[in-house]
Amino acid sequence: MREALDRAWRVVGTGLSFAVFGLGGLVLRLLVFPVLTLWVRDPARRRAAVRRTVQRSFAGFVELMRVLGVLRYQIHGRERLQREGLLILANHPTLIDVVFLIAQIPNADCIVKSALLRNPFMRGPVTAAGYVFNDNGPGLVEDCIAAVRRGGNLVIFPEGTRTRRGQSLKLQRGAAHVALRGALDITPVRISCTPMTLGKGEKWYRVPPRRVLFSMHVDEDIPIAGFLADAQGEAVAARRLTDHLADHFSREAPRGCT
Repeated sequence: MREALDRAWRVVGTGLSFAVFGLGGLVLRLLVFPVLTLWVRDPARRRAAVRRTVQRSFAGFVELMRVLGVLRYQIHGRERLQREGLLILANHPTLIDVVFLIAQIPNADCIVKSALLRNPFMRGPVTAAGYVFNDNGPGLVEDCIAAVRRGGNLVIFPEGTRTRRGQSLKLQRGAAHVALRGALDITPVRISCTPMTLGKGEKWYRVPPRRVLFSMHVDEDIPIAGFLADAQGEAVAARRLTDHLADHFSREAPRGCT
């Protein structure tokens, strides 16, 4: 009986969390960001202010889920995300990975789908924050490099979409090309969720039998120099780097994270 009540509450808590997230995005778009636009005229300073607001909002959302008993979380190596000009690559098991990451990262940037411009909840935040849109075709790699060189911390999920439960990682090579062409070291982040929830194709209300533990492990940077030295060219180097990343993200994160 107690387990059934706990699970029912987590369904309610999850629904409430997502409702707050959606309404929060609308409030930011209609009230907060217009005020920032009026008060902060310099585009760079305005973008930084918006990103700080998004970070704090996402951190508040994560804390809300914890307080409601929807999940627990642990983060190891958080200090490695407190730098500037990072290329952050992560695996992508759940719907809320980007929320957890941005909540920890100052001046976070990310690649977003241009379709979000049609979403009334997300259009305001992603436009005001100056995120990189994925509709620039061949110029996307250069846009990503420029974002990092401006001092932003760019988050990319090399899979391009969430991992399907039970399937192995299948990484695209776009992130590797960004690292190679920009000569950018990689800050890898391994994400896991136990028991699994909010995966690809899974409904939000299908909560697992017990409260989930969301783990994020920020590893030491992967130097790009060794891959740049590949005499066979960027295409081969990108394949080698992508294989290396797939192997890295497949490793089990150490236990006892805090």
